[in-house]
Amino acid sequence: MDQVFKILQPYQLHPVVDHFSVALLFVAVLIDLFASPTRIWLRYTAVLLMILGAIAAGGSYLTGDMEADRIWNALGQPARDVLHRHAQLGEYLAIAFGVLAIWRLMIQALGFMAGSRPIYIIVALLAIATLGYQSHLGGVLVYEYGAGTALMAAAPVPSEAASPAAEVSPAGPIPTVSVPTAMPTSTPLMGTPSAPINSPASMPTPVPTIQPSAAPSASM
Repeated sequence: MDQVFKILQPYQLHPVVDHFSVALLFVAVLIDLFASPTRIWLRYTAVLLMILGAIAAGGSYLTGDMEADRIWNALGQPARDVLHRHAQLGEYLAIAFGVLAIWRLMIQALGFMAGSRPIYIIVALLAIATLGYQSHLGGVLVYEYGAGTALMAAAPVPSEAASPAAEVSPAGPIPTVSVPTAMPTSTPLMGTPSAPINSPASMPTPVPTIQPSAAPSASM
């Protein structure tokens, strides 16, 4: 199955199958809602469309799963949240419409199930309302976040690990002023005039020492 998905993934079949799912399921429920008992052919039409729509809903879920694997890493966190809700609803709706298709077939084929038709209509209306919301989330992914389009490839993905310290201040960089450090000065001793460091006056004066001369030797 994975090999089949890899072959079909480049063809981007999800938008194509989605149109069939939405059209078939909406029309099936609307026909069944207004079909009178005297127009039995309309009810058979509703049964056929519901079965085809349930198959298309399963195809939408499978192709959507392939598309999500392809674009997940290229989306930012807000788009991933929308995609997660979209995919979850797609899975629940594929199961729900499969159950509704079997339910509707039993209503038409089995006489004791005919009394549950009003309940079926209510549940089917709730299902297609949820399908409309799920389709809206798909539109948000495409038109606001560019999912699966060339805009998604051109837009930079924000880094989730970026620290606030790395953000640039709106006012621009703050200039820094270097303050020169004052050089230490020598403190003169009490009662002595101050003299600059390393000046001749501050250097100690060498004191000459008198070496004792040798005593004259007596001449013979």
